[in-house]
Amino acid sequence: MAHPAKEETIQVVKEIFRSYLKEHNQRQTPERFMVLEEIYRADGHFDADDIYFNMKNSGTRVSRATVYNTLDVLVECGLVQRHQFGKNQYYYERAYAYQQHDHIICQECGGVLEFCDPRIQEIQSMMEQVYEFNISGHSLHFFGTCSDPENCERKKELEDKEERKKEKEES
Repeated sequence: MAHPAKEETIQVVKEIFRSYLKEHNQRQTPERFMVLEEIYRADGHFDADDIYFNMKNSGTRVSRATVYNTLDVLVECGLVQRHQFGKNQYYYERAYAYQQHDHIICQECGGVLEFCDPRIQEIQSMMEQVYEFNISGHSLHFFGTCSDPENCERKKELEDKEERKKEKEES
């Protein structure tokens, strides 16, 4: 489901962000817009450090604090969604022009799978009718473990990612 956003989408979200910052009397810094672009060019879920290190490794000068603060503002304006998949760490993903989906989270390896099932939308519509309520969105997370934890590819990927992150911090 995850794929980098198209250039047209990036331009639209930049304009939405610009309007939001102006409306809320916040500074429109180049660094904030670089963080936004990095997020919309990324695949899937990421944490703040993923964004920070990707930007740092590509030669972009941005502070870790700017990344964290910008993520907060992007969540407030609805361009980014924040998730906590059962741990003390937040993960983020794009929110604009991104298909509604839900998550399956492995409690062993931390892997996150996205899925989309139209029946969930049908349930949401039915709940709106039954309870006379206007639902603006939902979040559904299933927790469990991978069927074959010994050979879990996501676990290996996450371990490799953590190792690369440590190496980047040390350099």
